[in-house]
Amino acid sequence: MSLDVAPPPGDHLADVLSPDALAFVEELHTRFGARRDELLAARRQRPAPSGFLEETRAIREDASWQVAAPLADYADRRVEITGPTDRKLVINALNSGAKGFMADFEDANSPTWRNQVEGHVNLTDAIEGTITYDASDGRHYELGDDVATLLVRPRGWHLPEKHIRSGGEPVAGALVDFGLYAFRNAARLHEQGRGLYLYLPKMEHHLEARLWNDVLTFSEEALGVPHGMMRATVLIETLPAAFQMDEILYELRDHSYGLNAGRWDYIFSMIKAFPEDPAFVLPDRKQITMTVPFMRAYTELLVKTCHQRGAFAMGGMAALIPSRKDPEANERAIQAVHADKQREAEAGFDGTWVAHPDVVGVAMEEFDAVLGEKANQIDRQRPEVDVTVEQLLDAAATPGGVTAEGLRGDVSVSFQYISFWLGGRGAAGINNLMEDAATAEISRSLVWQWIRHGAKLDDGRTVTRELVREVLDEEMARIRAEVGDETWEKGRPQDTRRVFEQVALSDDLPAFLTLPAYELLD
Repeated sequence: MSLDVAPPPGDHLADVLSPDALAFVEELHTRFGARRDELLAARRQRPAPSGFLEETRAIREDASWQVAAPLADYADRRVEITGPTDRKLVINALNSGAKGFMADFEDANSPTWRNQVEGHVNLTDAIEGTITYDASDGRHYELGDDVATLLVRPRGWHLPEKHIRSGGEPVAGALVDFGLYAFRNAARLHEQGRGLYLYLPKMEHHLEARLWNDVLTFSEEALGVPHGMMRATVLIETLPAAFQMDEILYELRDHSYGLNAGRWDYIFSMIKAFPEDPAFVLPDRKQITMTVPFMRAYTELLVKTCHQRGAFAMGGMAALIPSRKDPEANERAIQAVHADKQREAEAGFDGTWVAHPDVVGVAMEEFDAVLGEKANQIDRQRPEVDVTVEQLLDAAATPGGVTAEGLRGDVSVSFQYISFWLGGRGAAGINNLMEDAATAEISRSLVWQWIRHGAKLDDGRTVTRELVREVLDEEMARIRAEVGDETWEKGRPQDTRRVFEQVALSDDLPAFLTLPAYELLD
């Protein structure tokens, strides 16, 4: 083996990094690593999307092709819960009453070496049904009788795994996450009559989906499981991908399990695609709802495209963490989730995402009302939907403005999330919302965009770097006073500030905050 691999971050984790498992990862890297590098280079050279691809028109206009039919063990996806691969959280999510649990090695995960390796132990134990956890307060956690179907999200193509290197260069995090999971569990799942389900993030082009399809085809053959046993839902969370939904489904046909409206990263991608154009300056984050024109257009197109091809259409995240401290505010938030999920179900989505077990029932109620006893509504076509290029790009029609409160909130959330992430937590409850890398990306990119275009706040001030630093100073002082000096220092405040200033205050908008932050992780 030519890979240079860091030691296991614990003796009990050595089995994850067995010679056979690493040999499989190395084979994936050898076969597919160079293509991944070429596709990432192509991203940097490609202009901002301006419409549907002419060279793939025939795929879009050919009404005859369909993706593979759903597998019998997971045809009802009406509510899926998401979260990191932490042992207790895995148990709670699988017991939550949701139909599926998306265990995340990406946006809800801080990719420390321990988190990455330990996560695989937890997922295998979950598949075996043997996972348990004993908390320090004496509480015991184990799986119930009716558990959610497991789905796994590996990292996006852009993220490296610095603890596994080839020729001195890090191997793709996506190939490490998928490779270890598939090597350990594909045969187990097949023996249980279950599919191996994935979520694939951050893609920007259908050729990136083709690469994933080739990875899955090779892996099924190499691991001795049937073709099509591995199924992948692709998150449409970048603007370029929104113009290539048909093509992405086509590339993954035998392995496709539909598309998901990755709403938070999609907003971030809109900013990132047009950083210099004032027509794409967006208002406060909380005002960019799923009913604003450009967001509604993209979700309507997603449902129509998926159902035309026989594929699942999955709705976006409800990030609410219910609070018992303010019953009235909590009830307003719950009603907002009801309205959001009712809209998705009535628009034709087959399921949706939540971030907390207490919200599963809220989402389930709205999808039950539409689906009844049906497993999904893939058969519901949307012939009345006719989404144009102009509608997909109409960020300028987003109502609302930039407020001092919104700026302060974005600065505070960005800072707090980066601090949690550097401390090893990729999903963090902040102000009764489950924040992950996607929501932090929106927050810091909005700050960058407002500075770039000299946005005016509702109090008349112009957003400048100097103003943002003043707000940051005030928020850091406030947070320090709330948590105390000892907790404050554990949160790596100086490292956190440096990362925030790098990703929010630089001349150019960095592609991902997780890339510079990853350099500071163990």
